[in-house]
Parts: sequence; C-alpha cells; structure tokens
Amino acid sequence: MTDPSLQYRIGVDIGGTFTDVVLWNVAGAETRQTKLLTTPDDPSRAVIDGIERILTDAGISPRDVEAVIHGTTLVANALIERKGVKTGLITTKGFRDVLEIGREWRYDLFDLAIEMPSPLAERPVRAEIEERVDAAGNVLQELDLSPIDEIVSEFKQQDVQSVGVCLLHAYRNAAHEIAIRDRLADIAPEISVSLSSIVSAEMGEYERSSTTVADAYVHPIFKRYVQRLVAALEDMGITRDLLLVLSDGRTVTHDTAVQFPIRLVQSGPAAGAQAAVLYGGLSGVGDLLCFDMGGTTAKACLIEEGEPQRSASFEVARVFRFAEGSGLPLQIPAIDMIEIGAGGGSIARIDQLGLIQVGPDSASSDPGPVCYGNGGTEPTVTDADLVLGYLDADSFLGGEMSLDTAAARSAIQSRLAEPLGISIEEAAWGIHETVTGNMAQAAAIHAIEKGLNVARFSVVPIGGAGPVHACSMARKMGVDKLICPAGAGVASAIGMLGSPISFELAKTNLARLDSVDWSSIDEMVRDMSDHGRALIRNAGIHDDDVTVQYSAMMRYVGQGYEVEVPIEESALKNGDDAAIAARFAESYQRRFGRTESMPPETVTWRVVVSGPRPPLIDAIRDSSNPDTTTPAEANHRPVWFGGREGFVDTPVFARASLGVGAHVVGPAIIEETESALIVPPDFQGTVDAALNMIVEKRDEIPV
Repeated sequence: MTDPSLQYRIGVDIGGTFTDVVLWNVAGAETRQTKLLTTPDDPSRAVIDGIERILTDAGISPRDVEAVIHGTTLVANALIERKGVKTGLITTKGFRDVLEIGREWRYDLFDLAIEMPSPLAERPVRAEIEERVDAAGNVLQELDLSPIDEIVSEFKQQDVQSVGVCLLHAYRNAAHEIAIRDRLADIAPEISVSLSSIVSAEMGEYERSSTTVADAYVHPIFKRYVQRLVAALEDMGITRDLLLVLSDGRTVTHDTAVQFPIRLVQSGPAAGAQAAVLYGGLSGVGDLLCFDMGGTTAKACLIEEGEPQRSASFEVARVFRFAEGSGLPLQIPAIDMIEIGAGGGSIARIDQLGLIQVGPDSASSDPGPVCYGNGGTEPTVTDADLVLGYLDADSFLGGEMSLDTAAARSAIQSRLAEPLGISIEEAAWGIHETVTGNMAQAAAIHAIEKGLNVARFSVVPIGGAGPVHACSMARKMGVDKLICPAGAGVASAIGMLGSPISFELAKTNLARLDSVDWSSIDEMVRDMSDHGRALIRNAGIHDDDVTVQYSAMMRYVGQGYEVEVPIEESALKNGDDAAIAARFAESYQRRFGRTESMPPETVTWRVVVSGPRPPLIDAIRDSSNPDTTTPAEANHRPVWFGGREGFVDTPVFARASLGVGAHVVGPAIIEETESALIVPPDFQGTVDAALNMIVEKRDEIPV
C-alpha cells in the first residue's frame, strides 16, 4: 500500500538510443522528465544517472521516492544478440528435436536454402528422460530420475548455466517437472532452472518448449541485472520496491519479474501503448493507432474502445525482420505490437537497385547518428531530419546536446547524394519518404490483417522520432486525425507510471463446452486467482483493492485458432455454459463477421489479478496550462517539406507556450525538450482541454 509520506514515483524506460526518466509528484499532480543516452555496456548506469539527475534538478531526496517503475530492453537484446547464458533442455524422450522441427512451416516456400532461427539450446545439451503424461494429465509412465545425475554432469562439462525443463503435457500435470527441479536443486544448485508448467502452462509443444528455453536463457543475466539495479537504488537512498513492466503493459515487483523474465521482452513498447490509451481517453477517443518511433525501431499497436489489442504469443529475434515465422515463438501474454520500420538511428544506404533503403541496422546510441559527433559515419534518419530542418541543432534535448549539421550533410552527400546524382536535401527527403512510406504500409497491412480500416483510427505519435514523422505517415495511410500529447518523447516512461500492478495467469484445459467438468475448472481457476492475489499482495496491495477478471480462449471444434471470451464470475461458478456460449458467439461474430454451426470448446483459461490504477491521468490533466490561446512564435527557420519551392520559412512554437484552444496552421514546428511535432502545410492543430494537440488535415491549402 502506498505510504502517504512518500509522494514521488519515477518511471524509467531504456531504449536502444535513449533512456527516458519521468518524475511524478503524486500529491501535487505534477510531472517532469529528462532524457539521456543509453549506456549499452551497462544499461543500469543510465538508469541511475537519470534518476540522480532528475532528483537533483527537482531538489528531492531519494528517501521521498515511493516507487521506481522500470521498462527494459535487456531481455529482448539478449535474445536478439544471442547474449544469454549457455542453456540446456531436459524433455520427454522422443522430443529432443522439437526446437528444430518446429511446426514444419516455411515462411518462404520458394527459398530452397531457407534460414531458420537456431535453437537457443544446442543439440548436445538437449537431454531426454523417460516419463509420459497424457493430454488429460494422467501418468502413463512414471518418471525415471536415475539419469539426472549423468545429465547434469554432462551439462557442467558443457558449461551450462541454466536449464529449461519441458515435459509433454506438463501444463496438465506438473509433478514430473517439479521432481526434476527438486533433484537439480540438490545436486547443482548453481544452475538456474525454468519449468514449462510455470513459464507457459499452455498446450503447443513447440511454442512451450521455445518459451521455456528462452526464459532459461535470459534468467541468470536478468536476475543479476535486477540485483545490481536494486543495490544501486538502495545505495542512492531509494529503499522502496523496484517495479518492472511486463510485455502486456502490466507492472509487477522485481521479485515476480525475476521469476518470469521472458515476460519482459516487450517491456518498454507495451508501456507506450498504455500511455496512448491514457492520452486518447483524455481526449475522448478510444480507437487509436499508437505509433512509437524511437532511436532504433518503430512499433505500432491498434487500440479499440480504449483497450490495446492483445496476443497470447508472438515472435522475437527473427532471421528476417518482417517475415512472420522466421523468429523464435514465445507463448506469453503481450500487447499486440508489431515492428513497422526503422528508428531515428537507423542507417540509410543505397541498395542493389540504386534505391534508398533505411535500416534494419541502427547506429543506436554508440556511436549514434553522424550528427551526434560520437564517431558515427553512416547517415541515419536523424541526420536526414536535421538537414531537412525538422530538428534544431542548438535546442536538441533542451540544449543539453548539440547536433553537427555540417557532419550530417557531409555523410548524406558522400553516401547518398553524390552516388545518386541528387542534392543533399533531395537525398535527405528520400530517407524521410522511404522510412515513413514503409511504416505507413506496414501499419495499414497490420490493420487489414485484423479486418480493420486503419483510416478510422486516430494516430497517437510517441517516442522521440514519432511526432517528427507522424503527419507524413498519417497522410500516406489516409488518416485525417492525430492526437499529439505533450511529453511524447518520454511517453513510455509516463505510461509506466499509470500502469496498475497486475498479473495474468493462463492454463490449458481442453474440453467441449457442453462437457466441461465445472467443478475442476472452478478449482483450477480459484488456484490461479489465489496465486495471482499472492503476487499482488507481495506488492503491498490490500485484498480489498484487488480485482479479478476471467476469460477463456475458445474456438469451434475442429479449428486451430481461438478467440478470447470475457467470462463473468457468476457464469464460471454456476457452470452456465449457455451464457458462455452466447458470449463466445458474440466475440466470434465481432472478430470474423459470422458464426459457425459446430459446437464450441474451451482451450485455455485466463485470470488477470489487478490492483488499483494509479491516478496519473489526473496529473496529465492538471499539468501546468499556459493562459493563452495565441501561441507566441519563438523563431522561424527554413524547413523542407518536399515541394518544388524547396525550403519554406516556418514558424517554430514552444510547446509549453500553447494553452487550451491555441491554434496552429501548418507549416509549423512545435518543439519541446524531448521531441518536435512537425505540422506540414496540409495540416493544422488545436490544443484541446486535455492539452493534447489535435492535428487534422486541412480542407483547403492556400497556394
């Protein structure tokens, strides 16, 4: 429970290029933020430096901090860069090669030399053991523990530091996995162990194995990182619990996070989607496209009626960035975010066809874009934005970091403009058009795949580069409205502050709806609820403040895909299969536009246990509001919008000077410390009552 004497909360988001820190005065409903370069060699260093800086600037004692909420790319980077520990696998006899066999599905049917992701556990350290449990949880063959000592001896010779245990149908009966874990603890306590029955208690042998091994792969390094960060915070004087953000946007204590490290793969981006929900809600808009463009990547998430679309599985570390099926499958709850393009630090070059290509590789924070002056030599999206006049070399990050325009121009000239026979500005515009075009196309396709028209959504641009590219991207998608919040450059850190402490549990129990054993389901769901309540209670949340939501993944008999169906607690306790069937038909109709005649079946049951949502929305609404509807122009500068007229003299406004009702007609630039909103000539914006800049297409554009 929150201590009233501790009135400050801090959100910290580590990105590939920048680390964002936001301080929230809970009592005073005020926020302040800072941004600094990420330290790739030790990400915790930027976290501590950022917290120390923001507390010093605010004149606040670390002992007044009630919580630090943290999102990190550590887990994702470890998987993508293959920087986890040597990991072994213990599985049921006959299933040693599941990680390589996969689903026998090729992401490119015509590639005779197709490259698939290499398993995180190599074949020499994948061991089989005699045991067998059927799909109903019945033991067909008792576990033989006698080979375990020999297996562990071989693992130690191979320098295995972590082991995933994934036995057939352990999601229905975990006894054998638990016995193996207990034996490993007796003979090799130094080896970390991940059980599939805990990490992913759902059917799908390949996905469950992949998820369990991935969890084991990152567990030791994540645990060490959290321990190091907690110790550093305590040395600073912050003694309250460290909270971390999961891939589904929910927050948990660091102890819980260490138990489920694989759930933090999309930690930071998920918080950005939560921020978009907050901002959209303030402006009364529920159907949103969250567009998060940072220094390394750009991601998108569809939000309907104020709820981000969610997924029970996704891929990571793809061999080919946008090729579905070329990555490692993870079976964990997550906000459904897709990578749609490059970030500000993504490198531009000429491809074999003589066209400008952007990404996928990035200059990140070290060395960073050429204009950072840290040794970068390849032109990036940020370099192009600087040349086009979208960024101010002297006011970047509030003037804390100056940009080298001459160096950016030189890199674009030598690498792109001269080989293509065009001007530096045309080459920079080509980079801008390429990256925004790719993002617009990917976001539109993502919506189409969901059966949705992207044009009916309002874009919420966040991330340091999001507002720079948002209007251009929206134009290409046919979207007429954008909701542009203040502090967009640190929105993910803001989203963390508004995310409740919450945890989702899932367990497979496959049965036709008309033959479900409701007493066993009630017992299983109650156990899941009790487990979730215990985790929430450890965060200091009182039982009276806890809410529990139930749902089931359902499908028609014979199908291989499910839809999530919300279920009332009363229907669950009473075994009201008619009410549940009606809710399933409603959900299926909404998703596919029709229903089927086959009987429905339940696949996986889900329980979400949550504490109260922090009142961050009030802090955003009550932020300082300048008493002016007439923006004061700070200055003008030449900006390139791609027209035949070349550079256009463009007014530049300070975001902090724009009060409710302030109206800006493009072309214009609205600057703040962490980002800049580019309003092209065919757009205009008005600050609404929530202090969001509502940017819309203009009906008529003066010639």
